[in-house]
Amino acid sequence: MRALTWLRRNLVVIAGLATLAYMLLPNVVVTVFSFNKPKGKFNERWQEFSTDAWADPCGVADLCGSLSLSLQIAAWATLVATALGTMIAFALVRYRFKARGAINSLIFLPMAMPEVVMAASLLTLFLNVGVQLGFWTILIAHIMFCLSFVVVAVKARVLSMDPRLEEAARDLYAGPVQTFVRVTLPIAAPGIVAGALLAFALSFDDFIITNFNSGATVTFPMFVWGSAQRGTPVQINVIGTAMFVIAVLLVVAGQLIGNRRRNRAAA
Repeated sequence: MRALTWLRRNLVVIAGLATLAYMLLPNVVVTVFSFNKPKGKFNERWQEFSTDAWADPCGVADLCGSLSLSLQIAAWATLVATALGTMIAFALVRYRFKARGAINSLIFLPMAMPEVVMAASLLTLFLNVGVQLGFWTILIAHIMFCLSFVVVAVKARVLSMDPRLEEAARDLYAGPVQTFVRVTLPIAAPGIVAGALLAFALSFDDFIITNFNSGATVTFPMFVWGSAQRGTPVQINVIGTAMFVIAVLLVVAGQLIGNRRRNRAAA
């Protein structure tokens, strides 16, 4: 009876931990096999512990070049999509204009539409216009794809903002720019950062849209896909583990900074 009572009290926690473990299991496998030394081309079975891949993560031709290209595209796509998405979100929430409802509905189309449909449509557009496929076509496609996610994230934050705070700033003789910089922007910052992080992750990880519109350009996901046909180098696991650790550290750092600010505000 005690065990059953304890299970009922902690069922939600147990379910949450089990779900988290299920989600993190692939990352654990990737991390473990980043220290493997396979005897063949495929890094699928554990053979021998080795740190050779960590000592030379760029030992495979074009791996770091494709990684650098993906990081550049993701960074630029995030900057542009975040800037445009933030402005669109504020316009949809704060202003009343014709076709506002239609635009609100259209914003969700890229999120609901299968990626292969958007990829094929963009490829048709680029070919009809006569644009050469490469870095710029990938960047344009990623901006269009990430824009909706940024708008939704920022819009949710703007909807929860109290307009009386901005009214109070204007009552204290703050100008429009000063009110936006010192009141509106800090309050909306969590939504903007969330949208930017989501856009970066989506852009860096995208394969379908990139594969249609890349031409001869090879990004990191495309390199991984191509390598899987010939043999998966251990360095791919090294890069994946490093990206996962960096993402976790960023999340932890954000939580610590947020806790410090809340403690200072409470004090």
